[in-house]
Amino acid sequence: AYRQLTVSRPIYSEDLFKEEYEKVQRHHKTMLDHLKAYFSCSKQKAKSVALTLLPIASWLPAYRFKEWIVQDMISGVSTGLVSVLQGLGFALLASVPAGYGLYAAFYPILIYFFFGTSKHISVGPFPVLSLMVGAVVNNLVPTSINATDVTLNERRVTVASSVTFLVGIFQLGLGILQVGFIVIYLSQTLVSGFTCAAAVNVLISQLKFILGISIDSPSGPLSNIWVLRDIFTQLHKTNIADLVTSIIIMIVVFVVKELNDRYKAKLPVPIPIEVIMTIIACGVSYACDFENIYNVDVVGTVVEGYQAPVAPDFEVLKNSVMDAFSMAIVGFAIAFSVAKVYSIKHDYVIDGNQELIAFGLSNMFCGSFKGFAASTSLSRSAVQESTGGKTQLAGLISALMSMIVILWIGFLLYPLQKSVLASLIVINLKGMLMQLREVPYLYRKDKPDCVVWIVSFIASVLLGLDIGLAVALGIELITVLFRTQYPRCEVLANIEGTEIYKDKKDYACVFEQEGVKIFRCPSPIFFANIDFFREKLTAAVGFNPLRILRKRNKALRKLKKLLKKGELQVTSLDKPVNCKDFPVEINWNDDLPANIQVPRIYLHSIVLDFSSVSFLDISALKGLKALFKEFIRIDVNIYVTGCDSYIIEKLEQCSFFDNEIKSSIFFLTIHDAMLHIQETHPQTTRVCCII
Repeated sequence: AYRQLTVSRPIYSEDLFKEEYEKVQRHHKTMLDHLKAYFSCSKQKAKSVALTLLPIASWLPAYRFKEWIVQDMISGVSTGLVSVLQGLGFALLASVPAGYGLYAAFYPILIYFFFGTSKHISVGPFPVLSLMVGAVVNNLVPTSINATDVTLNERRVTVASSVTFLVGIFQLGLGILQVGFIVIYLSQTLVSGFTCAAAVNVLISQLKFILGISIDSPSGPLSNIWVLRDIFTQLHKTNIADLVTSIIIMIVVFVVKELNDRYKAKLPVPIPIEVIMTIIACGVSYACDFENIYNVDVVGTVVEGYQAPVAPDFEVLKNSVMDAFSMAIVGFAIAFSVAKVYSIKHDYVIDGNQELIAFGLSNMFCGSFKGFAASTSLSRSAVQESTGGKTQLAGLISALMSMIVILWIGFLLYPLQKSVLASLIVINLKGMLMQLREVPYLYRKDKPDCVVWIVSFIASVLLGLDIGLAVALGIELITVLFRTQYPRCEVLANIEGTEIYKDKKDYACVFEQEGVKIFRCPSPIFFANIDFFREKLTAAVGFNPLRILRKRNKALRKLKKLLKKGELQVTSLDKPVNCKDFPVEINWNDDLPANIQVPRIYLHSIVLDFSSVSFLDISALKGLKALFKEFIRIDVNIYVTGCDSYIIEKLEQCSFFDNEIKSSIFFLTIHDAMLHIQETHPQTTRVCCII
């Protein structure tokens, strides 16, 4: 049996409801009030601000040492091993010597440990950002310039670190300005298409290392096309040792990673296959002297120890402003997305603005010590979380692993083939490349989102990541404007036996009141869609009120002439329409003299459901006022239902109401308006006839 809902109450217009129920007069804060609150100071606020800016002061005193320390240590060591290898590999993407990737795997974690709010993300190099840094490096320090390898590498490191410093400045500035919300403009669809394109770019950039051939690294639009052209023209120069090594590494790592995923519930920690294969490859390369016998490209001398901080190159800063801003937004968006996933999973709160500050300081610090831009790696974060990491103490331990390599064992990596690092990078792109599977799903479920994904992907692959991101963001904003400018408007009807009103096209058992149209626009109404709203409403009612009004005015002029000449006699009158300057009242739906034709209208009321209208701007307000008056002047009543009190207040402030448009046309619900219409329009109406 169905549960019954019975309601007995008056028919409420907005005016009647205000009379019966007193509204609380709230104080709406002005900009001055917000500024006063922001700059006010108290002991409690000072403590709150300090804890916000230094989150470690909140979680470290509450650290459960006995319960968490072992798990954090295991997680830190596991993550650190992956971090070292990714640092070395992603340095290739950034077009700097491999050893500098260890700095990028060390310094950002130290700063994030104190200032970050996520407990589980692993901060450090990320392939997308590394590739974007590499694009700037290749643009400002092309391989074609005449310089020694040492000088070239030093210049590249300077460019990479300077860009990273600028990325940090942008992120810190955005965090101080409290604009962490900016990331909401990068939708999941856009980020998915962008990161998938970045994975393709990474794959293309690593082919030269996998094949062991030497080609230039062009930058800018269509650079991937030129890289692929150069690779195919030099395919005959492929280094077989590099190619075979790469194939073996990729097959073994892929198989073991699949086993790790399949049996992760039974394994205490994932098998560190990347580390194992790197050690084996290093040993084989050293024992067989691959560098001299097969002429393979090796990592070479890894920088040992820590270098003194350096100031950024201001010429580089000047030439890389837009690139750095793109990196700042992309790096934060990816890091925040990953952090948000783990915060929801483990039930804690992250602060977007504080994350911006943390990453800003991390990148500024890293750039000062010759590292390159950091964000968070999806694979490292997954390792840190899945191996039981509880806090960023695990991240600190992973940084210690990088420190050990930097200080003591970096020299052991000398014979490691770059093709091994490239293979590990490529095999770890699987997750990002698999995002291609989203396209068929998006095409079936949401075509505008599918367009955003495809444009984001194609633009980023062909035009470069910086321009691609700008194009993707532009397309995304266009789709948002398109959805709001052309909303799906509906004509509603009553579900029989209820007070519920639904789209009449969707249900069979609906009742549409004769002479009434119920129209809903599920969108804000503003300057961009007010004309569309008017078109849809006039299409729904079946006539243009302005055209009807003009026809009637033309007919009135003819009737006046007929009356003046004595050719027209009034036999009966009624008063549905009041015609100014005319001595009688006319029913325009009755028979008129043969030579006078006016379209007949059998509609007497329009109900507008504004329950989904979140705001109106001045242009929309003026447009609605003109539209309402056009209908009222042809004797079609307008009623508005479900309107937010904020909008009604705005209408009052903007002098929307006058002698023609009354506040009494606003009702709480559609059903209230319909009951009112039934009371004011009885079934039988006397007719005005003119002969």
